[in-house]
Amino acid sequence: MAILTSHPQKTTPVLEQTPQRTSLLGPLRRWINQIQVTNSRTAHLICRVIPSHCPFERDISLFGYTIHIPALCRLNPVYEEIVDLRLRALTYLMDTCGENISTYIR
Repeated sequence: MAILTSHPQKTTPVLEQTPQRTSLLGPLRRWINQIQVTNSRTAHLICRVIPSHCPFERDISLFGYTIHIPALCRLNPVYEEIVDLRLRALTYLMDTCGENISTYIR
């Protein structure tokens, strides 16, 4: 990405290159984003495998004390892409196939 700046000595703007940040997980994120949901069998599988809420959040009662374990799914570096894939599968089932998706939404 280039930033347009002007130097006090020069009257014409100069383009300076800013360093591009690359992620090791970039290829995985792009791969997940490129998955096309094209049949109902795949969409049902995606909706069954990817939970609608974080499965790690819970309350544990121990010796009269309640310990709350917060949702840790947001720490997953590809969380947004996985949730988006599930949403695409639900949308395919509802819009294209005309199926009832209430069993996958809690």
